[in-house]
Amino acid sequence: MPTETTFTDLSQSHTDDLEPAVTVATTARLHFGFLDPSGRTSCPFGSFGLSLDRPWTRLTLRHAREEAFSGPEARRAARYLRAIAEARGVDNAYWLDISEAIPSHAGLGSGTQLALAVGAAFAALEGLDLSPPDIAALLGRGARSGIGIATFETGGAVLDSGPRYGTLPQLVARVPFPRSWRTLLIFDPETKGLDGADEIAAFESPPAYSEDARAALEALIVKRALPALKDQDFGVFCEEVGHLQARMGDYFAARQGGIFTSPRVGVVLEVLRAAGVTGLGQSSWGPTGFAFAESESEAKRLFEIASEADTSASLRLVLAGGRNEGAEITRLRGRDAKNLDSSGI
Repeated sequence: MPTETTFTDLSQSHTDDLEPAVTVATTARLHFGFLDPSGRTSCPFGSFGLSLDRPWTRLTLRHAREEAFSGPEARRAARYLRAIAEARGVDNAYWLDISEAIPSHAGLGSGTQLALAVGAAFAALEGLDLSPPDIAALLGRGARSGIGIATFETGGAVLDSGPRYGTLPQLVARVPFPRSWRTLLIFDPETKGLDGADEIAAFESPPAYSEDARAALEALIVKRALPALKDQDFGVFCEEVGHLQARMGDYFAARQGGIFTSPRVGVVLEVLRAAGVTGLGQSSWGPTGFAFAESESEAKRLFEIASEADTSASLRLVLAGGRNEGAEITRLRGRDAKNLDSSGI
């Protein structure tokens, strides 16, 4: 693959107008926590999480005369594309436009979704049989948590096994998220969660964690949280997510500077807790916070409470739903490909 990459305005086309193209659209996920956050028990890690219906990563890939990339996260996408093309022995130039990207370092799985989207587009364009786990393995994603891989494939609320015997985490259970339930997302654009070397360092010397504690959390998720989702028992589901979040907050507090990475998000979450909300917490390393509502009207009420609680006026609030479908992958040819432009899918 060419080593020179141009980051440019793709409205100045570097492609043939009728060149086939592939579009991929995938969404963020919430990571509720690990069954074993230390990774040192007989069943290390094991993650519980949920696919959201926003925010999105959307990209378009096609062959090109000159290599060109554009849009948010273009440089990271270029690294992923080079790596997977080299791994598969492909030496082509590409035109890649990212029209929308999940916020990075926000605890929403942006890196894994971008890697899987780039890999899926590459595989479809080159006619290669690469599954999301194949792509994740090639690009070094999913070493501890398989939530992003599973939500890319199927959507819904998912539980994974954690890594076993040198393999990526496997999907253990998947339950659709009730379509009437809503999630209030609380973004702090001024704060970033742990990532890269900082994240690796946070797992190098973890505090002790017992087999009994891991087994207890697993029992609560398998026997209560997942059945509650299936039965649409909002109260029980929220109780168990809240319990898992409390365990994760206590365990990682020393590494992330407190129970919540963002003090501003933490203030809003505590106000929501005082208002009776039990299903709330921080996704992964944050700083994004979340709170569940049983209906659209209740979600709007929580939105108003959170807005008033944000005295800093620096947070961004978004109402989302769950997503029960995997990523959207579309192959376009001829005039359908020609009609694509850098504004998106």
